[in-house]
Amino acid sequence: MQRRLRRALSAATAGAALAAITLVAPAGAATTTSPAATALPGSTPTWATPANQVGSIPNDQRKGFVVYLKLRQSDQLDAQIAAVTDPASANYGSYLSPADFRAQYAPTADDVAAIRAWLTQAGFTVSSHVPQNNRWVAATGTVAQIEGAFGAQLRAYKVAGDTLPAPDANLQVPSDVASRIAGVVGLDGSNRRIRPLDATGTATPPSAPDAGPVTGTPTTAPDAGPSPGFRNAPPCSNYFGEKIARNVPRAFGAFQSYAPCGYLPDQLEGAYGVKNAIRSGLDGRGQTVAIVDAFASPTIRQDVNEYSRRHGLPPVRYQQIVPDGIFDVPADNECDPQGWYGEQTLDVEAVHSMAPKADELYVGGQDCYDEALIGALNTIVDGGLAQIVTNSYGDVGEDLDAGLLQAWNDTFRQAAIEGIGMYFSSGDDGDEVADVGVRTVDFPASHPLVTAVGGTSLGVGRGDDYQFETGWSTATSTLSGNAWDPAPPGDYLYGGGGGTSQLFAQPWYQRGVVPNQISRYFGGQKGRAVPDVAALGDPQTGMRVGQTQEFSDGTYYDEYRIGGTSLSSPLMAGIMALADQAAGRPHGFANPALYRLAGSPALHDVQRTPWQPKAVVRVNYLNGENAADGTATLLRSLDVPTTIFTRPGYDDVTGIGSPNGPGFLGALSGRR
Repeated sequence: MQRRLRRALSAATAGAALAAITLVAPAGAATTTSPAATALPGSTPTWATPANQVGSIPNDQRKGFVVYLKLRQSDQLDAQIAAVTDPASANYGSYLSPADFRAQYAPTADDVAAIRAWLTQAGFTVSSHVPQNNRWVAATGTVAQIEGAFGAQLRAYKVAGDTLPAPDANLQVPSDVASRIAGVVGLDGSNRRIRPLDATGTATPPSAPDAGPVTGTPTTAPDAGPSPGFRNAPPCSNYFGEKIARNVPRAFGAFQSYAPCGYLPDQLEGAYGVKNAIRSGLDGRGQTVAIVDAFASPTIRQDVNEYSRRHGLPPVRYQQIVPDGIFDVPADNECDPQGWYGEQTLDVEAVHSMAPKADELYVGGQDCYDEALIGALNTIVDGGLAQIVTNSYGDVGEDLDAGLLQAWNDTFRQAAIEGIGMYFSSGDDGDEVADVGVRTVDFPASHPLVTAVGGTSLGVGRGDDYQFETGWSTATSTLSGNAWDPAPPGDYLYGGGGGTSQLFAQPWYQRGVVPNQISRYFGGQKGRAVPDVAALGDPQTGMRVGQTQEFSDGTYYDEYRIGGTSLSSPLMAGIMALADQAAGRPHGFANPALYRLAGSPALHDVQRTPWQPKAVVRVNYLNGENAADGTATLLRSLDVPTTIFTRPGYDDVTGIGSPNGPGFLGALSGRR
C-alpha cells in the first residue's frame, strides 16, 4: 500500500507562485513595515489561529530546520524545460547534465555563504553538509533563538485532536538574504511524515539532516527486526476465475471468483503484453530505475534473489544508498520502519518483474519526513544516477506550506531538465472523501512535472492473457450467516487516487484530452487532473511478493499478495525502462509523450463494461498469519463509483489508460 503523508491541516496557502507551475490561486507576498526584514509568505499554517492556540513552546527546546535556496534564472529554466520535454520541439530530449544544471541554475556558493553567515550570526548550529547543487542549508537552535531570528513566536495549537507547534505569524528574514530563500521548513508540526495507512501517533518535527546519504551496510542486527508476518488465507485462485466461490451467497446475481493468490512475474508480463519483448532481449538492460522510500530492509537483496529464483527471474542487479545508522532504528519509531520494509520489497520486486535486466538503485530516506525524501531524490537527481524514479508515498491532499512546496517543485524541475522521469503513486483512498471528508487529490502526484500512476483491478487468465481491467475502487461486505452484510456493493474501502487539483492549473499536455467535467470540477480555471496513466493496484488482484518476516513460529521468507498504487508506480516504471531501451534514449518527463497516445491502441482504455466481473471473494486470517483465531470471508466489489469513476477516454481513476504491450513500446520508440 502507498505510504501516506498525513497533515493535520484543513487548507494551507501555497504562498508565492511557483516558477514553471501555474497555481490556481496563489497567495500574495506579505512584507513587514520594516525595510530590514521581509516576510516569507505562506510560512504560517492556516490552522495556527488564536482560537486554536493552547500554549507556548519551552524556550530551551531545540528544533531543527532547513533553509531551501532559490534556483537562479527561473524563467530561462522553465522555458528550457518546456522545450526539452515537448515531443514537437526541435530541442526535445536535449537534456542537461547535473554539472550543466549546477553551472546555470543552482544556487551559488555565495548564496550558501550568505545564508550560513546569517544563521551563524543568529546563534544557530549550522550543518557542515551542503549538497553539491547548493539546494539547502540545515541548522538547529533553541526556540528562543528561532523566535528572535524569525520574528515570530512558536506556539502550541490544538488541531484535530493533536497538539502541534507552529509560528504565530509568517517568518521574517533579513531583507538582504530574502531574495536567496525559497522557504524555511521544519518549524511547524504539520505532521509532515509519510507512513503506512494504519500508523498511529503524532509526529515530532524531524531533526535537521547533517550528512548526505552514504552507502550503508548492516553491521549490527537492526533494532526493528523483520516485519511482522502476514500471509493470505486460502482458498485463492492461481489465475482469475480459476476457483468459483459456490459455497457462499451469490452477489450481483452470480457466483463470484475467489481472489487471485497474487499475480507472478510471468502473469504480469503476459497481461501487459511485454513477455515476448522481454524474452527477445528488450528486458531493461542498460537502464537504471531508482526507488525512493524511507529506511531500508536489511534482507532486501536476499529476498529479491529468492523471489527471482522461485519465479524464473535473473538475479537482481541492485545497489543502494542509505544513511549511516539506518539499520539501527527501533521498531517503535513512529515512522514505522517495518512497514517501509514491505514497501521497499514490493517496489524492488515489481520493477524487477517488468524489467528483469535493468539496474535498480534504492535510495532510502533517513526517516519518513519530506526533508529526508527530498534529500534522497536530490541524491539521484544531482548525481544523474537514474533516468526513471518511482516513488510509492504521498501526502493526503495538497496542504503544503509555501517553502515545502517550492522545495519539491525545484527538485522536479531539475529532474525534468536532466531527462529524469518522476513517477508517483496517485494514492490509495480514491477521492479522499472517506478519509478527510472533502474531495482532493494527493501530492506529489498532483504536481504537473511528475507522472501520476493510478490503480486498476486486473484479470489475468489461465494463459497469462489480459482478460479485463477496470478501475480500482473497492467496497467490502462480510459474510454474516448466509448473507453479505452490508448488501453488495457494501461499504467503500479504498481505491486509486484521482480527481482535480485545486492547487495547480491544467498543464498544457492535458488540453484537449481531459474532459471539462473533470478539469472544471471545482469551476473557474481548469485544474490539473490526476492520474496520468494506470496499472495494477487493487490488492484483490494484486501481485505476490516475497519477504523475510517474523511469524509466531519463526523468522523466514514467505510470500503474500499485496497491492495499492505503490504497486502501480513501480510496474509502470519497469515498463518505461523497456520503452527507454527500445527508443535508445530516456523519455525523461514522459507526460507530453504519453498524452499523445491518448485514445490509441497503444493504451488500454480502462472503463466500466457490463461483462466485467463485479466482485471477488477473499478469505482473511483474523490474526494475519494462520487460522488459530479464525477467518473472515469477504466480498470485495470492484470498480465502485464515487465522485471519481471510470469512463471512456480519460477518467480520473485510470487517466489515459494502461500500457498495451508492443503497441505501447513501439509508439514511444517511434517504431509502430
